[in-house]
Amino acid sequence: MQNLITLYTESTPNPDTMKFVSNRYILPDETLDYTSVEQTKGAPMAEKLFEFPFVAGVFISQNFVTITRKAGEDWAEINPMLKDFIQSYLEAGFPIYQPVQDGEAEVEDERETVKRIKQILKDYIQPAVEQDGGAISYKAFDEASGQVTVELRGSCSGCPSSMITLKAGIENLLKRMLPEVKEVVAA
Repeated sequence: MQNLITLYTESTPNPDTMKFVSNRYILPDETLDYTSVEQTKGAPMAEKLFEFPFVAGVFISQNFVTITRKAGEDWAEINPMLKDFIQSYLEAGFPIYQPVQDGEAEVEDERETVKRIKQILKDYIQPAVEQDGGAISYKAFDEASGQVTVELRGSCSGCPSSMITLKAGIENLLKRMLPEVKEVVAA
């Protein structure tokens, strides 16, 4: 039985990124974000994508791959090559990600406010950000100042409208839902 993959492309708010959406999960429980081939250890698909001379960034999540192009490249010329490569790679069943053990365990902050911030990000904000080919993740909460730090990745990283989204959308939502939150900043 063949593992047929259907891909379609979506433009994102960031004109330098394009989202390639699959009919199957690619990486359901992880997100990968790379801006250079040197960062791709353990991520063979991303490493192969950087072999294209016009690729400046690779973001992989759920059922999509977001590609950032180098300046001066034309999407009309490079889209078919990227789409063919991603489709063939996925149909062949090649590995997407093989975690590299670094021996460091991350200690999770389990304060109630932090749990609520993470849940709001997951339920309300992440789906909208993923729709635009990006991801958002919680980084820190400073109780004294009420400041939440998040990381924007994929097409959201470097997007001209990401700061508007951060302040007008994410910050306003968190402040409305959690009075402890006073400000949201990007890492």
